[in-house]
Amino acid sequence: MTVAHQTVTSFIDGAFVPARGEPLAIVNPADESIAGTLHEADEAEVAAAVDGAARAFRSGPWPRMVMAERRKVFQRIIEAVRDNMDELAALETAATGQPIHYSRFIQLPRIIANFEFYAEWPAYALETATSERGRSLRYVLREPLGPVALISPSNAPTALASTKVAAALAFGNTCVVKTSENTPMALARFVQLLHEAGVPEGVVNMVNGRGQVTGDALVRHPAIKAVSFTGGTATARHIAAAAGQGLKRVDLELGGKSANIVMPSADLDKALDAALIAVFTNSGQQCFAGSRLVLHRSIAEDFLGRFAERADAIRVGHPYEEGVENGPLAHANSYRRVERMIAEAREDGCAVLAGGRRADGFDKGYYYRPTVLRAPSNDVRICQEEVFGPVAAAIVVDSLDEAIAVANGSRYGLVSYVWTNDLREAMRAAESIEAGWVHVNTPMLALDPRFPFGGYKESGVGRDGAPAARSFFTEEKTVNYAMQLPPLPQLGKV
Repeated sequence: MTVAHQTVTSFIDGAFVPARGEPLAIVNPADESIAGTLHEADEAEVAAAVDGAARAFRSGPWPRMVMAERRKVFQRIIEAVRDNMDELAALETAATGQPIHYSRFIQLPRIIANFEFYAEWPAYALETATSERGRSLRYVLREPLGPVALISPSNAPTALASTKVAAALAFGNTCVVKTSENTPMALARFVQLLHEAGVPEGVVNMVNGRGQVTGDALVRHPAIKAVSFTGGTATARHIAAAAGQGLKRVDLELGGKSANIVMPSADLDKALDAALIAVFTNSGQQCFAGSRLVLHRSIAEDFLGRFAERADAIRVGHPYEEGVENGPLAHANSYRRVERMIAEAREDGCAVLAGGRRADGFDKGYYYRPTVLRAPSNDVRICQEEVFGPVAAAIVVDSLDEAIAVANGSRYGLVSYVWTNDLREAMRAAESIEAGWVHVNTPMLALDPRFPFGGYKESGVGRDGAPAARSFFTEEKTVNYAMQLPPLPQLGKV
């Protein structure tokens, strides 16, 4: 399967603009060929996109639509995505390197799920109201916030952008979308499909480019009311600082170094399958990867041996090949980071039980073998920093208390996994682990938008999920209607 060379420009007021910005190559990580060319949006082009969103908010129909009308548009979006899913998957794989079956059947169907959910949920979300025995009626009015910036990462550029777009649009906002300069192709087509499905001009705009150029201009624009960002912690610091100058709302879903605790009472066969899924899906390029295996000493040797054997058997190959489980890393910088961190882990005394090298058989492309390390302690860098690659580091502990201490011994706190059939252990771990989501006896198979998702510590600020999105993307106004005015003091009356 091949994808024709793509030229990606900004999408403003319902159309792609002519190419004018600095051209940046979009590299196919499978073979390092040039999959497309992105023309970077400068400050003026970003301003045009934000102005389009602001006009659509001030005078366009979208913020004034009732939910039933928006629902009809959402249904057409769902059908458009279904009809064009193969094209979207091919574009996503060409830029990210993730296996085509993963793009087609796991990652991109999240777009449909997001719009199906937000087509219905706002209609059933009730607001607060109270009355005081005929004297007063107080109630909350909820209004859309305005033009918002929505920024998604390179590991799931279109699926995660769709989560933000669906929520922002459901509550009547307009937006400007941006993703990584390395992975814009499927998102550009998706934004085009939104307008073909009936989203009015200016409601969803897209700008492309590097964070320090395009992203910075977008976040700093005075008309942007809020910034929703998913990505790395270092970038989030810059975004938060820039947004803070304008007192903008920020929602930051960031990295993780999630612990995967396995206790002796667990179903070890299921824990093994799930631990492999948790760390090696999408070549480990997921914020909630269970990249720290925290194993009780009584089961550690057997479990770790089987884990390393299975990791060594994971099929790494070209993302369009049948049966491939891991494709290449998304870009060269990711590959080089994995190489550097594995080299340092060896120097720190980590034993390499599987992988630790480039995948065989590839002269080009960013292919790295799934890697399993046994770490001497939780203090080494490989256990403290997010690798964002196919690397698991195992730490052996002697008790649940020690396992919890290891899980919490991180500046991150996004997700944690606990495997135990002891209810008391499960409850204690769930209450004690400092993470935004604790999974007991399951990997993370899907996000439930009815519930909050986000992190403790450096894993984020704010939460995703419908209740949090409603607060983030709307203004709340309390109305106090006096049905019977109480006696008032008559100031100044003689």
